[in-house]
Amino acid sequence: MKKSEIYFSVALDNNNIPEAISWRATDAGEQIHFAKAINIALWDRNQDGTMKMDLWTKDMPVDEMKHFYLDTLGSMAQTLLTATGDEVIAGKIRALCQDISKHLDEEGQQQPK
Repeated sequence: MKKSEIYFSVALDNNNIPEAISWRATDAGEQIHFAKAINIALWDRNQDGTMKMDLWTKDMPVDEMKHFYLDTLGSMAQTLLTATGDEVIAGKIRALCQDISKHLDEEGQQQPK
């Protein structure tokens, strides 16, 4: 059986706030990649529930955080469709994403440049 591993490393400041997040995966070689945020959700088979870990660096701008979660939500719609074939729920998530995207566009137009 093949085994693949993903490693995350989080550098914290004196107040335990993430300053840097890096990761690497055994299937992607030894190159280290850097991120401003991570969102990990696991279905715990013993607890029958979701375990989550959300981390972001203190230099992650608010607008990027909003786009990060919009992208995450959109990819969840496709994953749900692929895994379950449920077009109704996937469509509802996509519609929500379109609404949020429109809001972010309007919000961006109101920001001083």
